Amino acid sequence: MSAKKTERLLNLVICLLHTRRYLSVQEIRTAVPGYEQDTEESFRRMFERDKEELRELGIPLETGTNSAAHDDEPGYRIARRDYELPPIALEPDEAAALGLAARLWQSAPLAGATGTALLKLRAAGVEPPTSPAALEPRVAATEPAFESAVRAVRDGRAVAFTYRASGGRAPQERSVEPWGVVSWHGRWYLVGHDVDRGAERVFRLSRIVGEVRGVGEPGAVDPPDGVDLRAMAARMATEEPRETARVALRPGAGWELRREATAEGPDPDREGWTVVDLGFSDPERLADRVTGLGADAVVLSPPAAREAVVRRLQALVSA
Repeated sequence: MSAKKTERLLNLVICLLHTRRYLSVQEIRTAVPGYEQDTEESFRRMFERDKEELRELGIPLETGTNSAAHDDEPGYRIARRDYELPPIALEPDEAAALGLAARLWQSAPLAGATGTALLKLRAAGVEPPTSPAALEPRVAATEPAFESAVRAVRDGRAVAFTYRASGGRAPQERSVEPWGVVSWHGRWYLVGHDVDRGAERVFRLSRIVGEVRGVGEPGAVDPPDGVDLRAMAARMATEEPRETARVALRPGAGWELRREATAEGPDPDREGWTVVDLGFSDPERLADRVTGLGADAVVLSPPAAREAVVRRLQALVSA
């Protein structure tokens, strides 16, 4: 279902829930965004399809007439008693998990649906907790491959994509049966079975070049029973530092990098700045950390690390 259609159906449900009388077709056309059709005929066809869609989703759409009406045209409404869930009670940890999930989807393609879901929960008396800004948890999903990877896992469909491995190797084509998408240490990984290599593998989404393309039939991929996706990511995504990068940091910035530095000293080219030496194994992972500091950090060497930062910044500008 397209985002536009989903939004229109949500608007229709909200409209019919908040009326105490039956609304005529023309009243619905005027009140619900998304029904701005050129002709009456096209609107009627769209409305008929939407009615069937709601009924297939199990939403009780009532048809009837108002006693004060002057014509016999039926109207529509949704009775709250038949639609609403029973009172919702969440434990503090469940509400916290809900709030964190909402923060994830605020940065992903389902931001609109997330807002609607939270709005309905608040209307039911459930208020996901918020955190002070300085301590607010951040779970981003900005990788271009995120949506298509999640869709493939949801559909149980094999995929193919171009992948840029660590160590500066040339991008290669990969065929994967996806089992899940997990976050590990602030980075998103696609976990699954590498068809070409015949083994379990994890693929960092930020290293996928271009789109994740479906190549198999939906429902053909079934993850093994009992597989621990996070444990796989933790085991396979850990890499020991193999190179050293030199990074210039603005005064007062980059304390996490400073704590991990193997050496530091004044920057001869920037007054007050500090140059730190950092061990790393993957230029792309280092680029993730540095670009998060914005203009407060500059990678000086090696070239592969600088190029990774440039690619990341160019992608952000394009987005």
